[in-house]
Amino acid sequence: MAKTEKSFEENVARLEEIVTALEKGDARLADSLRLFEEGTALVTACEAMLDEAEQKVVKLAKGADGTPVESGFTGEAEGNGR
Repeated sequence: MAKTEKSFEENVARLEEIVTALEKGDARLADSLRLFEEGTALVTACEAMLDEAEQKVVKLAKGADGTPVESGFTGEAEGNGR
């Protein structure tokens, strides 16, 4: 059986659910820890998806003459080393 990977949007929606549940503060400690662990795993997965998407955009960007051009994204945070 093939593993079905959730989309970025599904992961973000689940993260929002987790944050809401943790912000309520009424979950048991064990449940809160489980939610926190799930949330950190989702953040890691989302970061990997964003990195992969950025690499694809860089590969697909083309200059005026049709040749690939590698350039930074507008609005990047200053000092992030990219």
